[in-house]
Amino acid sequence: MALKPKDRWIWDFWHIQHNDTHHLYYLQAPNSLGDSELRHRNATIGHATSVDLSTWTEHGTVLSPGGSGSVDATATWTGSIVRDDDGTWRMFYTGSTFPSPDTATNIEVIAMAVSTDLHTWTKDTSFALRADPRWYETLGDSDWPEEAWRDPWVYRDEDGLWHMLITARANNGESIDRGVVGHATSPDLDAWTVQPPITEPRHGFAHLEVFQKITLRGQDLVLFSAHDQVISDERRSSGAGTGTWVAPWNEEIELDNAINLSRANLYSGRIIDRAGEPVFLAFEHTDGAGPFVGGICDPIPVEIANDQLALPSEAKIR
Repeated sequence: MALKPKDRWIWDFWHIQHNDTHHLYYLQAPNSLGDSELRHRNATIGHATSVDLSTWTEHGTVLSPGGSGSVDATATWTGSIVRDDDGTWRMFYTGSTFPSPDTATNIEVIAMAVSTDLHTWTKDTSFALRADPRWYETLGDSDWPEEAWRDPWVYRDEDGLWHMLITARANNGESIDRGVVGHATSPDLDAWTVQPPITEPRHGFAHLEVFQKITLRGQDLVLFSAHDQVISDERRSSGAGTGTWVAPWNEEIELDNAINLSRANLYSGRIIDRAGEPVFLAFEHTDGAGPFVGGICDPIPVEIANDQLALPSEAKIR
């Protein structure tokens, strides 16, 4: 069954497999708030486990906002998990601060928590990775309502260097084009250096969010999500729209060749290995009857044909 608790909205999520257990971490907020848009400033991080990606056991809340003065003063947002060389699990996640309850203005910072067992997490309050204004837009640089610096995706390259892909906006160009893949590197997961963006601000996205780097059949790919309000008119006129996207990564991330993998029904999708076969999980964004649904879908088999990644036609709707 899908992961859809009755008392909460669930949306963005990230995954790590340890031994035979799949661990899912996700943003959650009580649906008693009434307005689903309020979920963003009331988000905490929940945890569930499964052996098949279908039947889930929830383990409660693992991270909550830190309160006034902390980098996650208002909410804890999307992240990713890796294991360091001494066996400690590191969760890099987004700390969000809304200075005012009356506006959408917010500041995003990359934060970190650690765990020895994937169940109990302790924040490293000394860690904070911020947008570098040499390359990235910060709050007040434009009319954009947020300092976009979130959704870290961390991976290690063949030479042992750690990389972080980050949802960010460049500090130049037209607003609708400023969405870029932010970048930082680290030799040890402790000391991070913010690098220039990997992509250029010219691809028709005001932002690209919830990254995942994967390799399928020898082809490097990047998954991300974008919705109608942050996609250029030119892209939308060609049929693009809200959903999870995929782009090839050869010498560079080829955003010119990015396509919708899902439509508006499935957002913030991830490709996960299940018993040697890739499957797609996403949160249920809209069912056509209302503005927001919430909850994680059941795994969907991934089709690979002519080097193209695709979902079954019945999954790619709306």
